Amino acid sequence: MNSKSIQELHMKKNLKNPKIVVIGGGTGSYTLLSELKNFTNEITALVTMADDGGSTGVLRDQYGVLPPGDVRQCLVALSNSSEQIRSLFNFRFGEGSMDGHSFGNLFLTAVEKMTDDFGEAIALASKILNITGRVIPITLDNTHLFMLDDNKEIKGEYKIGNSVFNGKSKPDFRLHPHAWINPAAKKAILDADAIIIAPGNFYGSIIPALIVDGVSEALSKTKALKIQITNLVTKPGQTDGWDVAEYASEIERFIGKKSIDYVIYNTKKPSTSMLSQYAKEKEYPVTYNNRELSKKTYKAIGENILDTKIHKKYKNDKIERTLIRHDSKKISKVVISILSSKSIVDKYIKRAYK
Repeated sequence: MNSKSIQELHMKKNLKNPKIVVIGGGTGSYTLLSELKNFTNEITALVTMADDGGSTGVLRDQYGVLPPGDVRQCLVALSNSSEQIRSLFNFRFGEGSMDGHSFGNLFLTAVEKMTDDFGEAIALASKILNITGRVIPITLDNTHLFMLDDNKEIKGEYKIGNSVFNGKSKPDFRLHPHAWINPAAKKAILDADAIIIAPGNFYGSIIPALIVDGVSEALSKTKALKIQITNLVTKPGQTDGWDVAEYASEIERFIGKKSIDYVIYNTKKPSTSMLSQYAKEKEYPVTYNNRELSKKTYKAIGENILDTKIHKKYKNDKIERTLIRHDSKKISKVVISILSSKSIVDKYIKRAYK
């Protein structure tokens, strides 16, 4: 290692303005990005590209474009424009031929069709929204998610994300046509100081990003600290009864054993009214066993990261979304405390020297 590299590593001991990469899509990434952008301008959202539900699914079917929905949410989360501009990109039509479509999805679709380049669409939207950081598709291949569960194949991220799994073992997944990692996404992973696997629809949003060819390899090569944020609630028919350790174990099934450095999970007991809302949706708080977690190769950090508000559904949104969410300020505070810890910084430097 040359002297310049050593000097750069020692400068990172304070981890000022760290390079943070968030992998995921939807409201999970939105929650993280909207607050972490205030901590660093070196923030990158790597977005899943298998979405085929709602407005996004219709636009993909009709125009053959890459899925704009999760990209739009990440762009709005990182935006520093006025509330009016951000609301415009999230605005959904409620009638006519555009019923259910958001303006942001239509904008990204129009620019992609005009330029034949989804990257140009993201760049123009980034400029209009005046974003901090970058939004990068995890792949540029127009692909769809397939799941094999107990010899039954299901096609489509939206359908899979809302299916009941019947198999005795964990389901298998593939992308078709084959999807390779976007070179810009690979570079972001390799250059990162910290990589966060966001919470979200586990099999319908998180896993499709991780199984893109080249993602697990990049995650194994990077020197970055890898942090997983566990979902708040289980998903009926898919993750019933799962605890924190099982979520982490399933992530590592796709990215490699002993790959995660830190797992963050919620310890705050929801209010009675919130618990009733959980039960109504057949969702239940993810449990944890401190004794079991203490034996893992990763460090598990339990904190109160629950948003006490029950979020309302966006007007004219046709997709059912979880109304129970992480608190963006609380979860970001935990992430920042990890990156600011002397022991963590020393661990980062030791890894980078290898």
